[in-house]
Amino acid sequence: MESAKRTADEIRKEILKLSREYYDAKWGAHAPSHPPKFHPGRTAVPVSGRVFDADEIELLLDSSLDFWLTTGRYAAKFEREFSRYLGIKHTLLVNSGSSANLCAVSALTSPRLGDRRLVPGDEVITAAAGFPTTVNPIVQCQLVPVFVDSHIPTYNIDPEKIEAAIGPRTKAIIVAHTLGNPFDLDAVMAIAKKHGLWLIEDMCDALGSEYKGRKAGTYGDLATVSFYPAHHITMGEGGAVMTNNDELKSVVESIRDWGRDCWCNPGVANTCQKRFSWQLGDLPYGYDHKYTYSHVGYNLKLTDMQAAVGVAQLKKLSSFIEARKRNFAALKTALAPFEKFLILPEATEGSEPSWFGFPVSVREGAPIDRGALVQALESRKIATRLLFAGNLIRQPAYKDVKFRVSGKTENADFIMNRTFWIGIYPAIEAQQIEFMARVIGDALTA
Repeated sequence: MESAKRTADEIRKEILKLSREYYDAKWGAHAPSHPPKFHPGRTAVPVSGRVFDADEIELLLDSSLDFWLTTGRYAAKFEREFSRYLGIKHTLLVNSGSSANLCAVSALTSPRLGDRRLVPGDEVITAAAGFPTTVNPIVQCQLVPVFVDSHIPTYNIDPEKIEAAIGPRTKAIIVAHTLGNPFDLDAVMAIAKKHGLWLIEDMCDALGSEYKGRKAGTYGDLATVSFYPAHHITMGEGGAVMTNNDELKSVVESIRDWGRDCWCNPGVANTCQKRFSWQLGDLPYGYDHKYTYSHVGYNLKLTDMQAAVGVAQLKKLSSFIEARKRNFAALKTALAPFEKFLILPEATEGSEPSWFGFPVSVREGAPIDRGALVQALESRKIATRLLFAGNLIRQPAYKDVKFRVSGKTENADFIMNRTFWIGIYPAIEAQQIEFMARVIGDALTA
């Protein structure tokens, strides 16, 4: 007798069950959430990496079985849950943290903002010691970056130097929470309010960080985050823009979705109930609203499969943050005996960072320089990174870019020449922390 044909739902359940078995068979004891036995000097100690388990595999596969290849139900779920986690009104997913910054800065050029709109030639204050894609959208939007020096050992923009950087065309501030350490939000917010400046928080390295009991990313007019594999949670690629401002949410959404005026979700039509009854710009009456564009935009959406991974990752975020904090504290304690030679990081007063990495600066007069210390670590398979671009004004990419420098950037130069960072991400355990500290100590006292 021919067996009953199984339904699609029954097959789907079996596939998802098998996905968990596949995870165990593929990674087993060597899963990213359970690293293999550590052999000092032979096992690599990365600065960052993805940490996942069968949950991510199952949701990724579940999304793929829908064959809904653009933004969909998982994206909507992630946006809701992420907003709830941060305590913010709107989260808009995009395809990278860089795109998030592009959308955020571009939003401030919208005609909808009236007199507060940024126009070509307006200035945006940022940190000289930073990451290029915090600055590049300023250039992309024909605005002028104004570089300000940083404070050591927080490695954040120095708020005392922001006020002096403000000129008659200064309209906004965009600055990152360096390596997860929140910048002085009280001081920067006060300056922004006093001078009527927009504030964008780039929190690509700071998910879960808090300032005076409130999540970073909820203070500025806009905030951005990245979900690249190196960051606190990952979707492979991906990012988001966050805001409490309804108008800015609408503008960011438009810029992300080709610049269109329509706000229908993919696969949906006539949400406004007057798709063929609009009169906008110089278009004829009734021109299809789905093909009416109110901003110069792009297609910066991410796929629902990426968002599905994010939904699983978000459930692990609290444990990831605790691991980062624990590793940071352990490494700082282990390196304390070498503070004669090293500048160790300090959290901004009033903050509780969700640390992305552990920055170290080699003092002048130390027995070895940064290059030698980095080589000592790398030779023992301990990965290092410089503090991103060092002093951005020294980078070749900006040789022909119009920018302004406010005051001296001595600390940014110091960071460029003497600072690096090492990993504290969740897969790093106590024995790796001890090994990193031992290698640093041996190099300094040899």
